[in-house]
Amino acid sequence: MPKTITLRLEDKKYKIFKSAAQGENRSISNFIENAAFEFILSDHYVSENEMNEINSDSELIKGIKSSLSDIKKGKIKIVG
Repeated sequence: MPKTITLRLEDKKYKIFKSAAQGENRSISNFIENAAFEFILSDHYVSENEMNEINSDSELIKGIKSSLSDIKKGKIKIVG
């Protein structure tokens, strides 16, 4: 079921979103929803092809496993 949220935008940003939405013949709400969704998919997730490439790189996997082992032993501290 769709959810409604409230978003506060500065006038300058609102005008940019409004102009971009009009350029694509969409509502501002639809434009923001799609822009946010595309950003998350492209910036925060690895595609199946990328994951296959990562998994097939034995040197990379070896380095990751070594780093995880060092983290567990307390040799490396994750910050952030």
